Amino acid sequence: MIAWISIGVIVLILFQYLIAILCLEFFWKDHSRKPTRDLPPVSILVAARNEELDLPRLLKSFEKLDYPANRIQFLFADDLSTDSTCEILKNWCEAKANRSFISIGSSQTALYNKNGKANALAILDGYATGDFYFFTDADCEVNPDWVREGVSCFEDNVGIVIGITQVQAMGTMEKFQEIDWWLTLGFVKVATDIGVQTTGLGNNMIICKKAYLKSGGFRGLPFCLTEDLEISRAIQREGFVIAHQISPEMHVKTKPEVTFRKLLEQRKRWMQGVMTLPIYWKIILALQVLYFLGLGVVFSFHVVFGLGIILAKVLLQSMFVAVVARKAGVKINWFYLLVFDFYNFNTTALTILYYFWPSKTKWKSRIYP
Repeated sequence: MIAWISIGVIVLILFQYLIAILCLEFFWKDHSRKPTRDLPPVSILVAARNEELDLPRLLKSFEKLDYPANRIQFLFADDLSTDSTCEILKNWCEAKANRSFISIGSSQTALYNKNGKANALAILDGYATGDFYFFTDADCEVNPDWVREGVSCFEDNVGIVIGITQVQAMGTMEKFQEIDWWLTLGFVKVATDIGVQTTGLGNNMIICKKAYLKSGGFRGLPFCLTEDLEISRAIQREGFVIAHQISPEMHVKTKPEVTFRKLLEQRKRWMQGVMTLPIYWKIILALQVLYFLGLGVVFSFHVVFGLGIILAKVLLQSMFVAVVARKAGVKINWFYLLVFDFYNFNTTALTILYYFWPSKTKWKSRIYP
């Protein structure tokens, strides 16, 4: 009985990848309409906390944005940094009239939300004047066409547009993190394109002003450590939909987690959002874990069959990730794709254990329950 259940789970996983690949190839949605005139005013909002090492890269990419200076507003919040983040922002913002930053004081901590990032963005939104709010993180780097592409993807009842984010990988563990992001966002793309409720993406997300105000924005969110997921829910409850645009223009780069402990802390925070997802998402995610357990059962009675399953799954998974990356203008090294599951198995198992481990969540030098 257990053997048949295990085989059933494995078949579902293989079928899932096959369907996902077909969706990418034949049901792909390109939302870009490339505006030429009357570009709308936009606001870019960034919350920064102790980002002195990575912030200069983001600011340099902002300087390369292909968008009229009089139609773009840069807003930064220094969230009680203890390094030179505040000084870096102050110097950069003083150079141009369309740049502003505020320093959040201790009296403003948890003013709107106990989540530091959500609170900082809630404070910033009071200064935003654009028709569209662009969000990214201080450790990211955006494409020069990011804003033009983003505003071109809004039509009808689209409230949020999310892009594609790539981990800038150097070492082996970082390469696997990169593939993990491609894999996850690839499934988000498939789900979004077929109309299934998905999530926002805090480091590469645009929200139209109408949807933001109607939903209450970050000021109206309950406490959460996945504020991008929560605000996407709030906006979807108001009748708006999410559009997921994967293209070279909507391509944003982010830094990897440099230690395995940092990676587990990140995943523990994400797991808190996962546990609030609708039941169908939990079932899909549970199948990814059960696949490895089922594979162990299959290996216990037929090694050759088990090796065949591994080969089939790895090839389908690699094809899926390669197609997603190609749509964003990126080529993936197939060696890392083929051995990715060795990393994936260990990371998944340790993430589950760490999530249930009785410890608090550490994020941006703050401790959360």
